[in-house]
Amino acid sequence: MGHEINNPDVKQKNHMNTIYTWIDSPTHLYPGHPEHPSRLQRLKERLPAFGARELPFQKATPQEVMRVHSGSLLRELEQACRAAPQIIDYAPTYVTPSSLEDAFNAAGAALTALRAILQQQATNGFAIIRPPGHHAEPQRAMGFCLFNNVAIAAREALSQGLERVLIVDIDAHHGNGTQAAFREEPRVAYFSTHQWGIYPGTGWLEDAPQARQRIVNVPLPAFSGDTVYLRAFEECLEAQVNRFQPQLFLISIGFDAHWRDPLTELGLTLQGYFRLAQRLVELAEHWCEGRILFVLEGGYDPHIIAEGGMAVLAALAHHPWTPPPETPPAAEPEIEDLLQRIRRWHGF
Repeated sequence: MGHEINNPDVKQKNHMNTIYTWIDSPTHLYPGHPEHPSRLQRLKERLPAFGARELPFQKATPQEVMRVHSGSLLRELEQACRAAPQIIDYAPTYVTPSSLEDAFNAAGAALTALRAILQQQATNGFAIIRPPGHHAEPQRAMGFCLFNNVAIAAREALSQGLERVLIVDIDAHHGNGTQAAFREEPRVAYFSTHQWGIYPGTGWLEDAPQARQRIVNVPLPAFSGDTVYLRAFEECLEAQVNRFQPQLFLISIGFDAHWRDPLTELGLTLQGYFRLAQRLVELAEHWCEGRILFVLEGGYDPHIIAEGGMAVLAALAHHPWTPPPETPPAAEPEIEDLLQRIRRWHGF
């Protein structure tokens, strides 16, 4: 299904124009917490890769952040950081004295990469950043997330004149904050695959009934892996793309859907991540001249983040990539009934 891209000129153009931004926020850390700077260390040691070039980033401004978040949230985070280190919600989400600055930097790194793509200084890119963002709602930080980086990037794209932005969320957890930010925004579509029954408890198939076809949730059973994800893309995502016809793809990429992640129970392999990234790049090349930005979210095994990051960069650059061999410990579930229900709900 879909549209294959076989033009070698396009492939060479992408190889020469893949950029990444980097912010590992080394002082945003809390003892024993899974969301910590060393998550990214192995990936950092392997950059740059596949011809991608690093782009220096500019910190986001309060005005840019407040396109998504309330001023009261910024004030609450500022006060919390003054009293840091401390836990600010049950997830648990934490702050340190530097966390507000780190959040502005992470959002800024996503914005810098996006602007390079929109201004045709790059074809595509990867914002490798922390703290992550997709749980952060307009009024509150939660789920290890302070600012919603991908939502802030989407608002910037709209401010630059784009009329249709599609966010694809491949994190193991539902991006409740992203959905909340665009629940009533017809110019932004949202597609999420996530493990059903885990934090934050949102992402029902029937969420946002007023936004059918535009907000599409695919709540997956445990151990869903490469076959399940590819079917969800082919039977649900591509139908949404055909209806919405996006001008930009933003990808919330979490490597916690991998079978080795310590916090979740999904079954993607590294080869599966590579194939999903390749498919997203192909769709972006068909619909929006290759404009696609991956933004890092979760993932709590440093080895898998490193290999998964290589998979994304290789897909962006149309570069061959062979993952290390691996065998998930559990068979994938049958999801035909789930996919039928999703297609019926959205009229796909």
